[in-house]
Amino acid sequence: MTNSPAAGPSEEKHILRTSLDRHRDAVLWKLDGLDDEQLRRPMTPSGTTLLGLVKHLASVEYGWFVETFGGAVEPLWFDPYASEDMWIAPDESTDRIVAFYGRARAAADRMIADLPLEALGRPSWRDESVSLRWTLVHMTTETARHAGHMDILRELIDGATGDHRPAAR
Repeated sequence: MTNSPAAGPSEEKHILRTSLDRHRDAVLWKLDGLDDEQLRRPMTPSGTTLLGLVKHLASVEYGWFVETFGGAVEPLWFDPYASEDMWIAPDESTDRIVAFYGRARAAADRMIADLPLEALGRPSWRDESVSLRWTLVHMTTETARHAGHMDILRELIDGATGDHRPAAR
């Protein structure tokens, strides 16, 4: 057995970003084909909804990737520190939340592209700095965790399961 050389920084970043994108795409796939009532339906005793998880993930993408590394975050209409990012208000449309997630991803992707993996940032809610590398691993884990929650919620709604769109037949 031979050892392959360690991935270089650009290859490592590509690997980390590809993994994150796979889970991000699964999050959006979990919404496909459902109506507004199904997306907003509380499916757990704590009130977790598919759309609430998307709003939360958008909020944390902005927080970890953009705010932490000194980027400009769009003004939020809710307080994520009061867990308002987990709940969907009656005046928040599905389109608004999905577009918010898209903007958060795009802003995060710009930071990922512009910074080296060793770049340090400091979240306003923590007493220590984190590297972009650490943040990529953390957000991949966070996104995968919530994509798993969404998989269970989706199964309870209509029986659909899986971590990616099935291939067209």
